[in-house]
Amino acid sequence: MKITNLFTEFFYSEKAGGILLIVVTMLSLLLANTGIQDTYLDFWKAEIGSHSVSGWINEGLMALFFLLIGLELEREIYNGELSNLRKASMPIFAAAGGMLMPALIYYLFNSTTPYISGAGIPMATDIAFAIGILSILGNKVPLSLKIFLTALAVIDDLGAILVIAVFYSRSINVIFIILALLTFVVLILLNRLKVNNLIFYISGGLIMWYLFLHSGIHATLAGVLLAFAIPFGNGDERSPSFILQHILHKPVAFLILPLFALANTAIDIDAGFFRSITREYGIGIIAGLVVGKPLGIFMFSYLAHIIGISQKPDDTRWPCIIGIGFLGGIGFTMSIFISLLAFNDEDIINNAKVAILIGSLISGFIGYFWLKSGLKPEKQI
Repeated sequence: MKITNLFTEFFYSEKAGGILLIVVTMLSLLLANTGIQDTYLDFWKAEIGSHSVSGWINEGLMALFFLLIGLELEREIYNGELSNLRKASMPIFAAAGGMLMPALIYYLFNSTTPYISGAGIPMATDIAFAIGILSILGNKVPLSLKIFLTALAVIDDLGAILVIAVFYSRSINVIFIILALLTFVVLILLNRLKVNNLIFYISGGLIMWYLFLHSGIHATLAGVLLAFAIPFGNGDERSPSFILQHILHKPVAFLILPLFALANTAIDIDAGFFRSITREYGIGIIAGLVVGKPLGIFMFSYLAHIIGISQKPDDTRWPCIIGIGFLGGIGFTMSIFISLLAFNDEDIINNAKVAILIGSLISGFIGYFWLKSGLKPEKQI
């Protein structure tokens, strides 16, 4: 199977980034529960202008993460796994099932509780962690399976962004939204006029981010829209999209996501912690990630294949799709992100974060050992 150097770079930067995320998450949890706890927690809450330190990371730096996700999705549509309709539809269906089933399971536990707003939390897949776990298996993993997981996670993240925009946006300012969309239209016109200078797009992206920041819609949406405004061309090394994606890989993997992990896993785990995560929302999050994700990903993929809409990835057996489904239950980045928007109470947010960590840990372990037992390095599956 032909694969671009850019995908290889993306995969291995995400692999290293996933390992780094594990390390900084453990470090953050440790610092938040030691003698320097108050100083550490207060640092992330410190106000800088209109936002806290963690707020600038979540609404500012994370826009660059979503820009990279958008660029990767654009590449997959034009030049990658999503360029063939039947192959593209499989990860699309898988992502849809992997979002709907966890939300349904969460709803079943929380439909009569005040925590129903957390239904979006177990819907997301963390690209860095999921690819990081898959990459540990080395050459046992067929290339088609790597691309399937990447495409699934990218589409999943796009779906999570849409969920944020529709369900988790607060008091809407229509004027700012209109101005932001007009800025996006101007950038699209520049694209159609074959303006390839990235300065124009980055400047427009900053304006769009500022407008969304004050619109009530989460500012990170600007990153995704900007990605689709930037010219892709033929996708070669001179393409503005390629150049920017190449520039963003390492800063996102080795700076932005680790900062996000540090800021959002600074959780004070007190004596009542285990009792707290057995609340309906904690059970819903864990069950959604561990059960809902693999069930939804496999069911929707299999149905799409059976009715002839989609084509299963080359050299891949159905049990491997189940294993990928478990890795899809690693929700970390986007799940934590949505929990910050879903709840207002800091204790509930912290408990939700811990439930996300537990669910992601269980899913990662099951996915790793499931695939390890099912993949064969000597021959294709």
